[in-house]
Amino acid sequence: MSHIVSISDPQQFDFNQEVLEAEKSVLIYFWATWCGPCKLVSPSVEWVAENYRDRLKVFKLEVDAHPDTVAKCQVEGVPALRLYKGEDIVESHEGAIGKQALQAMLDNHLS
Repeated sequence: MSHIVSISDPQQFDFNQEVLEAEKSVLIYFWATWCGPCKLVSPSVEWVAENYRDRLKVFKLEVDAHPDTVAKCQVEGVPALRLYKGEDIVESHEGAIGKQALQAMLDNHLS
Protein backbone atom coordinates (compact mmCIF):
# COMPACT_ATOMS: atom_id res chain seq x y z
CA MET A 1 0.00 0.00 0.00
CA SER A 2 1.44 3.33 -1.06
CA HIS A 3 1.42 6.24 1.36
CA ILE A 4 1.89 8.73 -1.47
CA VAL A 5 -1.19 10.67 -2.50
CA SER A 6 -1.05 10.68 -6.29
CA ILE A 7 -2.96 13.62 -7.77
CA SER A 8 -4.05 13.02 -11.34
CA ASP A 9 -6.91 15.53 -11.61
CA PRO A 10 -5.91 19.14 -10.87
CA GLN A 11 -9.57 20.00 -10.24
CA GLN A 12 -9.57 17.65 -7.23
CA PHE A 13 -6.45 19.13 -5.63
CA ASP A 14 -7.00 22.09 -3.31
CA PHE A 15 -3.43 23.38 -2.90
CA ASN A 16 -4.28 25.75 -0.07
CA GLN A 17 -6.12 23.13 1.97
CA GLU A 18 -3.86 20.15 1.20
CA VAL A 19 -0.50 21.92 1.46
CA LEU A 20 -0.58 25.40 2.99
CA GLU A 21 -3.12 24.57 5.72
CA ALA A 22 -1.90 21.01 6.42
CA GLU A 23 -1.17 20.06 10.02
CA LYS A 24 1.90 18.04 8.99
CA SER A 25 4.77 19.07 6.79
CA VAL A 26 4.11 18.30 3.12
CA LEU A 27 6.52 16.94 0.51
CA ILE A 28 5.45 17.41 -3.10
CA TYR A 29 7.20 15.20 -5.62
CA PHE A 30 6.98 16.57 -9.16
CA TRP A 31 7.58 14.02 -11.91
CA ALA A 32 6.82 13.22 -15.54
CA THR A 33 6.17 9.99 -17.42
CA TRP A 34 8.90 10.89 -19.92
CA CYS A 35 11.50 11.62 -17.21
CA GLY A 36 14.19 8.95 -16.80
CA PRO A 37 15.64 10.30 -13.52
CA CYS A 38 12.10 10.33 -12.07
CA LYS A 39 12.08 6.55 -12.31
CA LEU A 40 15.23 6.49 -10.16
CA VAL A 41 13.85 8.88 -7.52
CA SER A 42 10.39 7.31 -7.18
CA PRO A 43 11.46 4.38 -4.94
CA SER A 44 13.15 6.79 -2.51
CA VAL A 45 10.03 8.95 -2.36
CA GLU A 46 7.94 5.81 -1.72
CA TRP A 47 10.34 4.88 1.09
CA VAL A 48 10.01 8.37 2.61
CA ALA A 49 6.21 8.25 2.40
CA GLU A 50 6.21 4.94 4.27
CA ASN A 51 8.83 5.76 6.90
CA TYR A 52 7.93 9.40 7.60
CA ARG A 53 4.13 9.06 7.40
CA ASP A 54 3.70 10.09 11.04
CA ARG A 55 5.41 13.45 10.35
CA LEU A 56 4.95 14.05 6.65
CA LYS A 57 2.27 13.99 3.96
CA VAL A 58 3.59 13.14 0.48
CA PHE A 59 1.96 14.17 -2.79
CA LYS A 60 3.01 13.00 -6.25
CA LEU A 61 2.10 15.42 -9.06
CA GLU A 62 2.67 14.80 -12.74
CA VAL A 63 3.94 18.12 -14.11
CA ASP A 64 2.17 18.06 -17.47
CA ALA A 65 -1.24 17.75 -15.78
CA HIS A 66 -0.58 20.48 -13.17
CA PRO A 67 0.91 23.57 -14.86
CA ASP A 68 -0.59 25.97 -12.30
CA THR A 69 0.88 24.11 -9.33
CA VAL A 70 4.22 23.75 -11.16
CA ALA A 71 4.30 27.52 -11.65
CA LYS A 72 3.19 28.23 -8.06
CA CYS A 73 5.98 26.01 -6.71
CA GLN A 74 8.54 27.43 -9.17
CA VAL A 75 9.45 24.02 -10.57
CA GLU A 76 11.85 24.35 -13.49
CA GLY A 77 12.84 20.72 -14.00
CA VAL A 78 11.95 17.20 -12.95
CA PRO A 79 12.26 15.34 -10.76
CA ALA A 80 11.64 18.08 -8.23
CA LEU A 81 10.84 18.13 -4.52
CA ARG A 82 9.28 20.89 -2.45
CA LEU A 83 9.02 20.56 1.32
CA TYR A 84 6.39 22.79 2.90
CA LYS A 85 5.85 23.72 6.52
CA GLY A 86 2.65 25.71 6.46
CA GLU A 87 2.91 28.36 3.77
CA ASP A 88 6.70 28.21 3.55
CA ILE A 89 8.88 26.13 1.26
CA VAL A 90 11.61 25.11 3.71
CA GLU A 91 13.53 22.89 1.29
CA SER A 92 13.67 22.63 -2.47
CA HIS A 93 15.51 20.19 -4.73
CA GLU A 94 15.54 19.60 -8.47
CA GLY A 95 17.20 16.67 -10.18
CA ALA A 96 17.87 13.12 -9.09
CA ILE A 97 18.48 12.55 -5.39
CA GLY A 98 19.44 9.36 -3.59
CA LYS A 99 17.62 7.92 -0.60
CA GLN A 100 20.33 8.91 1.90
CA ALA A 101 20.48 12.50 0.64
CA LEU A 102 16.68 12.74 0.68
CA GLN A 103 16.57 11.33 4.21
CA ALA A 104 19.21 13.84 5.37
CA MET A 105 17.30 16.70 3.73
CA LEU A 106 14.11 15.74 5.55
CA ASP A 107 15.80 15.06 8.88
CA ASN A 108 17.09 18.65 8.87
CA HIS A 109 13.48 19.89 8.97
CA LEU A 110 11.42 17.18 10.65
CA SER A 111 11.82 16.45 14.32
